[in-house]
Amino acid sequence: MTYVTYADLWKPAEQSRTWLYNLALILGGSLIIGLCAQVSIPLPFSPVPITAQTFAVLLAGILLGHRRGMLCVATYLAEGLAGLPVFSNGGAGIAHLLGPTGGYLVGYLGAATLVGWLAEQGWDRKFSTTFLAMLLGNVVLYISGLAWLAVFTGVEQALPLGLYPFIPGDLFKIAIATATVPLGWKFLVPSDRR
Repeated sequence: MTYVTYADLWKPAEQSRTWLYNLALILGGSLIIGLCAQVSIPLPFSPVPITAQTFAVLLAGILLGHRRGMLCVATYLAEGLAGLPVFSNGGAGIAHLLGPTGGYLVGYLGAATLVGWLAEQGWDRKFSTTFLAMLLGNVVLYISGLAWLAVFTGVEQALPLGLYPFIPGDLFKIAIATATVPLGWKFLVPSDRR
């Protein structure tokens, strides 16, 4: 059984408007990810900054579903590759994908897709499964990011530079999503639309 996502709730009934609605969600979501990337705290010991974009990517997946979430992230990456300053600290260009943080950027695709698919299976309806969905999205992101970071830092340095400093912040972001997303279904969405 496939559940609706938040984005599906307000999808226009007319098929001719659906593509415009989806396009607006994808473009809007990509811009939000780009804005959240600017909320960045550089770490003097690591090439990977702390940003809010992970939160935006996972929310894009859970709110939009796997297809729109993935397209949202793909659009964000395309914007950055095209030269728009959407990567952390206003960065742009292929150097960001080929640099030490490139694995995290590419990992956003898998993370948003997985979290979106889990939301379509109803995982965003309860606190426990929302937490688990967001955690699994982070795992996908970390696998991709750490594997690529290890190319630059060596395997022994990848975890202290690209994982350990980020765990508390990521758990905080997951807690915020876990506390709000299921409540939305309970209080904001009529029972006949769930």
